[in-house]
Amino acid sequence: MKRILLVHGPNLGRLGLRRPEVYGRTTLVQLETQLRAQGLVSGFEVICFQSNFEGEIISFIDDQRAAAGVILNPGALMMSGWALRDCLEDFTGTKIELHISNVFARENFRRSSVLADVMDGFISGLGVAGYSAALEVLMGGLRNAEGQA
Repeated sequence: MKRILLVHGPNLGRLGLRRPEVYGRTTLVQLETQLRAQGLVSGFEVICFQSNFEGEIISFIDDQRAAAGVILNPGALMMSGWALRDCLEDFTGTKIELHISNVFARENFRRSSVLADVMDGFISGLGVAGYSAALEVLMGGLRNAEGQA
C-alpha cells in the first residue's frame, strides 16, 4: 500500500480551538481520522504527524522518504522554514503545500512561502475541505503515474 504523509506544523495541533473563525471547528484528530479513511478507501495509507518544531518535522519527513507524497500545512514555517525547504527539495514524492485560510487575503507577511518553489502544488483558502481535495488530487496523480484509471 502506498503511503501519503499528512504533516502539520506549529500551532496546528490546536485546530478546532485556535481562532475557529479563521481555521474552523474541526479538530486535528477529526481531520486525520477522515483523511485516513479517505485514503484507505482508495488503497493508500495516510500517515499523520504534527509538531511545533521544524527539526522534528524534518526528521519525520526524512524517516518517511519512501512515501509517495506529502500534504504539508507548514503554518508559519511557510515564511521561515528554510531548513524544511531544503528537506522538501530532496523529497522525491509529490508535495502539496496547504493552508486552511486564504493566505493571500490576510496580512502581508503571510503572502510569501519559502517552500513554494520546491512544491508541486499549493492549496489555500478552502478551509479543511482543502485537505480532502489535496488527497484526491495526490492519489489521482499517483494512480495515473502507475497507468491506473
